[in-house]
Amino acid sequence: MRFFCFVIFVVSLVGLGACKQKSALKEHEFNTGNDTVMIDTEDILKTDILTKEQQDKLKPTDVLSRLKKGNQDFTEDNLTIRNTTERVRKASLGQYPKAVILSCLDSRVPVEDIFHSGIGNLFVVRVAGNIINDDILGSMEYACKVSGAKLVLVLGHEYCGAIKSSIDGVELGNITKLLNKIKPAVGVARMTFQGEAVSSNPKFVEAVCENNVKLGIAEIRRKSPILKEMEAKKEILIVGAVYDMKTGKVEMFEDAQ
Repeated sequence: MRFFCFVIFVVSLVGLGACKQKSALKEHEFNTGNDTVMIDTEDILKTDILTKEQQDKLKPTDVLSRLKKGNQDFTEDNLTIRNTTERVRKASLGQYPKAVILSCLDSRVPVEDIFHSGIGNLFVVRVAGNIINDDILGSMEYACKVSGAKLVLVLGHEYCGAIKSSIDGVELGNITKLLNKIKPAVGVARMTFQGEAVSSNPKFVEAVCENNVKLGIAEIRRKSPILKEMEAKKEILIVGAVYDMKTGKVEMFEDAQ
């Protein structure tokens, strides 16, 4: 009898805890700058991926602002609960992402995470050294001209192994051709850098990384008349950025021309 009562007591405690947990999840606190508002978490769980109508209404500057806000949420660990299963089902019916991001292959740069973005919101192209080639340009053109993305972002990062290897002149199989695409950035950085222009110098690696991003943007404009025209018509933005691995922050180069 005592054992039976003990079991009932434990079950009651578990039930109470579950109720409290559900209550705690019911509301989520968001800081909007001037005010703190309470938003029903169940509404967050039901957040949809973009429809074509919603995508059409977005301006490129809106998307850029959203990426900045998403990165701020990431660095401040202010993450949203999402119903991933539901988003997967809805995304199967079509996709209308906000942006296309060219990132390095590096596993320490989880693109969707650092912009606090969910399924169906971003096209992500990944290749070592975030270099530009015809296939990547074709992917970007598809993302913007066909699928309606409003922004092209070239994203480099600190401590990039491809950048270091290019500085060192590494030659190995097909990697050699890839690294050759980074060498122009190495050359530009060496013309202006004050200090040791070697891969063991983090400052020089950072300088090459920034130049690689900016030269990548210039190459997109030069080799893709489609994207250049869309940018001229203000249908899209083409911007660059560098991800800081120590802080998680993304520094934008919006004026890269």
